[in-house]
Amino acid sequence: MWTRNARLPSGAMPIIFSRMGPIELLGVAASLSLLAGWRLYATVFAAGLAMRFGLLDLPQHLQSLDVFASPWVIGVAAIGVVVEFFADKIAWLDSIWDAIHTAIRPLGGALIALAVVDAGDPAWQVAAFLLGGGAAFVSHSAKASGRAVVNASPEPFSNVIVSGVEDVLTIGGLTLTLVDPVLAGIVAVSLLAVTLLLLYASWRILKRIDVVLRKL
Repeated sequence: MWTRNARLPSGAMPIIFSRMGPIELLGVAASLSLLAGWRLYATVFAAGLAMRFGLLDLPQHLQSLDVFASPWVIGVAAIGVVVEFFADKIAWLDSIWDAIHTAIRPLGGALIALAVVDAGDPAWQVAAFLLGGGAAFVSHSAKASGRAVVNASPEPFSNVIVSGVEDVLTIGGLTLTLVDPVLAGIVAVSLLAVTLLLLYASWRILKRIDVVLRKL
């Protein structure tokens, strides 16, 4: 296994992302950052494996982020995936889990963006960090708000269904982003549109619930 082009055997296929331009790389970074707001550990796990197997190249000036490809980080992320899978399907425990990760997910999204985008100057590095963190924060906020609405439902099945849908969307988004990076920009725009729509709808519903509770 390898993490750098220099480690690739002679004649081997070069790393996919190395052939991409800055716009495509930005789309990949945005997609992974948005997905990190939903499923941080799954995204870190997938990105770590991609780096480990040479599908995702790290910029020379950000080689310290090679930690994502560490077997230890991949292992810890795998444990996080399992824990989050079950915690996310239990009513109210999912909201507690989301609250704990309010700062963790945006930071993770920002670091993932730095690991993907090959910035030529410090200003672009800061921009990638802020955009990645902002994208993860938006998707995290939509997820947390949506779960607050779902938890208000008296029946116990909607939470499991919503969590299952998020699992499927995350796996599909990660697969599409890593397998076909050209579509990463489309994935990012689609995820952002869905996320903003969910955030707005959740805000409207929570506002109505608050009005009803005040009248009781």
